Amino acid sequence: MPELDGSWNVERRGGLLPPLIGVRKRIAGDRGVTAVGPLPGVPFRVHGLELRYEGPLSGFVDRLVPEAEGFSGRAFFRGFQYGTFALTKVVSATPT
Repeated sequence: MPELDGSWNVERRGGLLPPLIGVRKRIAGDRGVTAVGPLPGVPFRVHGLELRYEGPLSGFVDRLVPEAEGFSGRAFFRGFQYGTFALTKVVSATPT
């Protein structure tokens, strides 16, 4: 299974998702958060290639498929797809 650990930029591809400017997913092991800029993130659990949101957002699930540059994703609410997105790994700048 492809490695999900790390920080990911989220890019809207279609559907009912709003523009996802500044949205990142941070994943470590079986947990992660989706955050906008410096705001606290919305927590989710990682189940294979599914990201299942917790608490009051528990009806939301992101399903991922590996791509050359990261992952493509489909966003679902209670089993109904409402949008598509892409995840690309955040590359840290190395000092020179």
